[in-house]
Amino acid sequence: MATTPTRLSKQARREQLLDTAVAIVRTRGADGLTLVTLAEEAGVSRPVVYGHFATRPGLLLALHRRLDERHRAAVTRALRSAATGADAVARAISTAYFACATDMPELGAVTAALKGSPEMEAVRHDSADRYAELMATVLRPYSPLAPKDLGLRCAGVLGAADALAAELNRRRATDDEAVAALTGLIMGSLGGGAESGRGAESGPGPAETEAGGAGAGLGTGPAGAGPAEAGVEAEAETEAGAGA
Repeated sequence: MATTPTRLSKQARREQLLDTAVAIVRTRGADGLTLVTLAEEAGVSRPVVYGHFATRPGLLLALHRRLDERHRAAVTRALRSAATGADAVARAISTAYFACATDMPELGAVTAALKGSPEMEAVRHDSADRYAELMATVLRPYSPLAPKDLGLRCAGVLGAADALAAELNRRRATDDEAVAALTGLIMGSLGGGAESGRGAESGPGPAETEAGGAGAGLGTGPAGAGPAEAGVEAEAETEAGAGA
């Protein structure tokens, strides 16, 4: 006897569909994800899926945003527990970045499937800006560079990180080699006078920086929160605004 599908709220159904989409990409690749296959795997009618995403590119974009948010949140969590010091923070960024790249291969598959899409270009640029801002925020106490200059260098380092992730996925580099390479690039981007231990001007480290200082631009956390915490709060505010 057929069972009646569980009725979910619109947001809960969307989350269920995106979770199912991730599973499809993981097992079949991005080419195996369509609105039809999603409906079949999720056990819902096609109109339900079309009501949430309308088109396959729309589905892929929504999935990309979901995976990108998870990636960035994982990096931010790693930074919360990083030891004080430029080298420690740089290594934490590198380790978390590549751990996400290998643990979340669906993100790369979805990105490749959307290549050439004008909408994807806008999403990609927004994502890169957010990562560069987060990186510049946590590295600012360790660099004598002006914020704009440090931000530009972080944007360049992220481009190199993507290239290293591609090498890692092609098994042309080991995890340790990729982490060491990215850590070196980050340290080299800090500018002359940067110290591997304390900040460039012996200022507070990321975990000690007040929310109104280095966290500006990423949102403000509770009193005494460091840049990483402020970044997480900014993410929460962004998601809350999107769901309003």
